[in-house]
Amino acid sequence: MLIDFQNYILEVALVIGLYMTIIYLNALIRKDNSIVDIAWGVGFIIIAVYTIVQSGEVDLRKMIVSLLVLLWGLRLSFHIMVRNSGKGEDFRYKAWRNTWKYFKIRSFFQIFMLQGLLMLIISMPIWFINFSPGGLLSIWDTIGLLVFGIGFFIEAIADFQLVEFKKNPANQGKIITTGLWSVSRHPNYFGEALVWWGISCYAFSFPYGWIVLISPVVITILLRFVSGVPMLEKKYHDHPDWVSYRKQTAAFVPFLKFL
Repeated sequence: MLIDFQNYILEVALVIGLYMTIIYLNALIRKDNSIVDIAWGVGFIIIAVYTIVQSGEVDLRKMIVSLLVLLWGLRLSFHIMVRNSGKGEDFRYKAWRNTWKYFKIRSFFQIFMLQGLLMLIISMPIWFINFSPGGLLSIWDTIGLLVFGIGFFIEAIADFQLVEFKKNPANQGKIITTGLWSVSRHPNYFGEALVWWGISCYAFSFPYGWIVLISPVVITILLRFVSGVPMLEKKYHDHPDWVSYRKQTAAFVPFLKFL
């Protein structure tokens, strides 16, 4: 079983490497590395489709997990595509473009291949489930659907509220502090983390299924402490309303200011 999964990991890694290389070449042509954010959700869909086809066996659990990934990936990629339309390269990638030496080769490894590696790790529940033999549904499948559903709707509603807030000219230059954003400074990131905790639950019905916990742990740490909350909040550190909003509102988990 472990030897087989080593081969499966290599297969998925090669698919991701090819996919991210294509996105990188597209980014070179466009001179816009932020298209990698749009490609993020689609990449997981490709992994789900590839692994379920390669498994040669389709059961209800695999279908549910793959459909959930399809729903999440399409919504996220479409949202980012619409959000970025006509705005040029994201400020983070633009800053790196202006400061990195050997930008093209460095961006290939440090942006596209690094995100490919993270995609491989975070997608672990998908390919673990799809390459495992089928089985009956259990309580873990129900828990997984519940957690995924809560996370998906939090993420989608938070994104919608932010879009509507920015549409209003009166809010130009302001920080959103209403709706879900009144109980968490980054409810969309919190919802994203819940999505992967939910998908991981589907693997717990299998022997050694706990191994996939690396996926939600990694995405949660990334969003809360690395590339999510800290990086975005640097943009607002000198905003006049930021200090009071930060003191009053939890950073990640709603209502829990210490998280």
